[in-house]
Amino acid sequence: MAPVSLLDLVASLPVSDGWGPTTSKETTLNGVPYAPYSKGDKLGRMADWTDGKDRDRGGRQQYGNRNYRDQQTYGSNQQSNPFAIAAAEEESSFSVVDRTQVSTRSRGFGRGGGTVFGRGRGARGGPNQRGGRGTFQRVGGRGGQGGYNDRGRGGRSGGRRGWRDDKNQRNRDASVNVKPDWTLLEELDFVRLMRLSLEPGEAEDIDSYGFLHYYDRTYDKQPGAKTYERKLQVLERAAYNVTTSSDPVIQELADKDEATIFATDNILSMLMCATRSVYSWDLVITRQGSKVFIDKREGSSLDMVTVNENAADAPLELSEGHKDSMNSPSALMLEATHINNIFPVQVVVESKSGKLEMPKEHPFYDPKVETDPAASKAYKYRRFDLSLERDEEPLHLVVRTELDAVAKNNVSGEDQFLVIKALNEFDNKAQGSGNALDWRSKLATSRGAVVATEMKNNSCKLARWTTQSILANADMMKLGFVSRTNARSNNDHVIVGVLSYKPHEFANQMNLNLANGWGIVRTICDMCLKMPEGKFVLVKDPNKAVLRLYQVPQNTFEEDEEGERETIPEELEE
Repeated sequence: MAPVSLLDLVASLPVSDGWGPTTSKETTLNGVPYAPYSKGDKLGRMADWTDGKDRDRGGRQQYGNRNYRDQQTYGSNQQSNPFAIAAAEEESSFSVVDRTQVSTRSRGFGRGGGTVFGRGRGARGGPNQRGGRGTFQRVGGRGGQGGYNDRGRGGRSGGRRGWRDDKNQRNRDASVNVKPDWTLLEELDFVRLMRLSLEPGEAEDIDSYGFLHYYDRTYDKQPGAKTYERKLQVLERAAYNVTTSSDPVIQELADKDEATIFATDNILSMLMCATRSVYSWDLVITRQGSKVFIDKREGSSLDMVTVNENAADAPLELSEGHKDSMNSPSALMLEATHINNIFPVQVVVESKSGKLEMPKEHPFYDPKVETDPAASKAYKYRRFDLSLERDEEPLHLVVRTELDAVAKNNVSGEDQFLVIKALNEFDNKAQGSGNALDWRSKLATSRGAVVATEMKNNSCKLARWTTQSILANADMMKLGFVSRTNARSNNDHVIVGVLSYKPHEFANQMNLNLANGWGIVRTICDMCLKMPEGKFVLVKDPNKAVLRLYQVPQNTFEEDEEGERETIPEELEE
C-alpha cells in the first residue's frame, strides 16, 4: 500500500470534524440570563490581580476588592446582579465582634481645643476611630487648620489642603465696592504672580528728611523674663502716613523726571507681598502722562495692621457667629495699629542733643500748626532700576521709605538705622490665636518656637515689614512682643520683650522672595503703561487668591463737595 501524506489525510476529513467549536445557527446561549447594560457602564478587565485600594484615590476603581467583585452590578440603576457569587450573601452576614474594652474618655479635643466630628483620614475623633475617607466636619484641633466641612483628601487631621480651602469658604467683605461703571481689564491669580521674577539694580539714595532718636538698649535685656515686663505707655506724638500723590517731595521729583513710577514703602510692600495676603485690599493707580503713581485711599485697609491673617483658624467676624467682639478681626486690627503707633515712640530716648538730624527737615511736620512734638522718623527717598534689556528707555521707581530710630554699633561705633515694629498677643486660648504659645512663659526659653508660630500666623504682615526694612536699607529690624495685661481687656498692655533681626536674614527664614515681588510690581505697571491716561484700581478678591485690575472714572474716590452741600430753595432763602 502506497504511503499517504499528512496533507492528503487532512484534506480527506469532513469539514464538520475539523478543529474548533461546532457551528450553530442560534444567536443566544441557552440557560444564561440576559444582563441589561447602559452606555454609561465602564468596561472592566478580564482579569485583575491587583489588590484594590481606595476607589476615589487617583480615580482608580476597586477592581481587586472582594466586596467590589461580588457586589458590582452592570446596567443603569440595577439593584441586583444575576452573576453575583452566592458566597457574597454568606460573607455579608458574617461579622467579627470586638470584645476589647472601650474607654469612655473621648479624645474629642485636639491641641487647639477644637472638636473633631465624624471620620476623617487621620482625624483624632472618637474612640477606636481608625479614620478613613469621606466627608467630615472639623472645628479647630491640631492640624485641623480650621477645617469647616473639609471634603478634601485628609492628611494628619485634614492635612494642608483643608485649611486653604476653608479660608476661601468664608464670605469676607471686599475692601471696596466695585461699581457698575468700572471696567475689568485684567484678572491675575496668585499662581501666575508667583512665577514672576525681576532682579532690580542697585538702589540709589536721592534725599533724606526728618530726624531720628537713639534706641533705648535696655529693652533688649532678658526678653520674656518676669522682671522685664514694662507697661506700654501712650505718648502723644505727631505721626504721618501721607499717600504718594499728596507727598510734596514726590511731586517735586516727578516734575524733575527722576523716575516713571512713584510709591511709598507701605503701598509697595503690599503689592510685593500680595501672594501672601488673605484679606481684601485695594490700591489706586493713576497714570499722568508717562508717570505712574500708586496710591492708597483715604481710610484704606493698608493703614491697619492685621492680626493672625494667615492663621489656620483666623479670627472670626461677628457676622460669622463669633460672639467675642473684642477678638474679632476689625477690633484686633484697631488694637494692633494703636500698638504699632505708640511702641516705636516709647523705645527711643528723646533728647534734643542726642538725635540724628537728616540733611533736610521733616517734610510734613509744621510746628506752627501741630501742638504735639514730631515722632522720631526719617524719610529716605530711594530710586530702583526696574529696566529690562528689551526696554528702549530705562524704567525707574522712586519709593519713600521710613526709618524709626538709630543705634550705635557695639563694635565699630557707627550709626545703624532701625525699623521698629510690634507683634501683639491677645489670648492664646481664644479662637483665632493660631495655637500661639504663651509669650510670658515661652519667649525666654522657646524663642525660636514663638517666632516660628508668628511667621506662620502672620506671614503677610511680617513679610511686609521685612520688605519695608529692605527697601529702606535698614541695618536692623526690632520686633517688639506686646501682650495684654489681662486677656479680657484690650486697653492695657505690657512689653514682654524685643528681638533684633537683620532684614535679609529674616527674609531668608521666611522664604521671602523679593525678586518675585519686583516682578509683580513691574507686571502691574506695564499693564497701566499700555493703557491710556486715567485712573485704575487694583483689588484683592476677598474670598479668592485673585487680583483684579479695573479702569475707573477719573473722579472715583474724590469727594464732591458741591454735591454734598444741601441746596436751599429760593423761596426759603429770605
